[in-house]
Amino acid sequence: MINLKGIAWNHTRGFTSVVATAQRFEELYPDVRITWEKRSLQAFADAPLDVLTSEYDLLIMDNPHVSIAARDQVLLPFDDYLSQEFLKELADNSVGKSNASYNVDGKQWTLATDAATPIATWREDLMLKKGLDVPKTYEQLIELAKTGVVGFASIPIDTLMHHYMFCIALGANVFESKTEAAPRQIMIEAIKMYRDLVSLIPAYCLEMNPIKMAEHMTQTNEIVYSPFNYGYSNYSKKNYAEHNLKAGGLVTFNGKRLRSTLGGAGIAVSATTKHAEAAMKYAEFLASEKIQSGLYFEFGGQPGHRKSWLNEDVNAQCKDFFKDTLQTLDEATMRPQYYGYMHFQDEASPVIHDAVTGKVAVESAVDKMNEIYRESLTH
Repeated sequence: MINLKGIAWNHTRGFTSVVATAQRFEELYPDVRITWEKRSLQAFADAPLDVLTSEYDLLIMDNPHVSIAARDQVLLPFDDYLSQEFLKELADNSVGKSNASYNVDGKQWTLATDAATPIATWREDLMLKKGLDVPKTYEQLIELAKTGVVGFASIPIDTLMHHYMFCIALGANVFESKTEAAPRQIMIEAIKMYRDLVSLIPAYCLEMNPIKMAEHMTQTNEIVYSPFNYGYSNYSKKNYAEHNLKAGGLVTFNGKRLRSTLGGAGIAVSATTKHAEAAMKYAEFLASEKIQSGLYFEFGGQPGHRKSWLNEDVNAQCKDFFKDTLQTLDEATMRPQYYGYMHFQDEASPVIHDAVTGKVAVESAVDKMNEIYRESLTH
């Protein structure tokens, strides 16, 4: 008997989806047992890869860690186990840059089984009841926010991800300089813009992650519209939550659509596994279009396969979540893939959050962030 142990994250999207597919895989391959465990969303983002790969055969992980995996050789590259035809099929059917975000040094370290980025979501019933229109421009968003019905996740990590979006909207190329994450003046202006918007939303949003925001929007009638929250298709499914969310694209700023920061997740295989072939076979099974559009989605997963996002049956079950947000995913920007990036993300997140909440001066925060950025380049 082959026993594989996996770690996912504590949400229907991240956990029941892989448990269901593992059960089916075991039925097809009776000599394999796969046991999935779960961790919180924050732990999902923070846990050191070397620790996780020493304890688990299979990992559901996000893209910023892949450069660490590549240099430290803690994951097995799929190129050494799966056919080039299958890997090309996944690359050709990537949702935005999802597939590329897990490819470093010419190797595929993770299969993009889940795709996500900040998108707009709203309560159609409340918009209709209150006579409100879905904003199309940033100016319209500000006006809607002034009515008190706008909210979005803005804990430190989300604040940083949205900061990249605002810097790009203001014309910056992020992470191209060797001395600053983006031009200093643009970073300052981006934080001030974000701070002005945050001042119009409930203070509790500053302590919410995307899951908590989606739960809050579907359980209460306080927040009617969220302009950019990492998307969870579950909340657009019938009977999943008390109320449904409708999803769509981001507003325009200066005539161009905002471009959010790509998230999502994928499956990886630990370099320490004693059962590489079985682990790889399950990963291939999980990433296949048939499973992505079928069992995986049906049990709460948010597919990473493009054909699933275009699948009529899939979209019919979630108010066209995938079709209506695909352009936003395609336009999303990818975080950099240098080895020290996670140092920047971890250390800069609380700094920018303090600037947005007024605990530190914006200029001081930007200088500190750029100091952290220079440190990260030396890792």
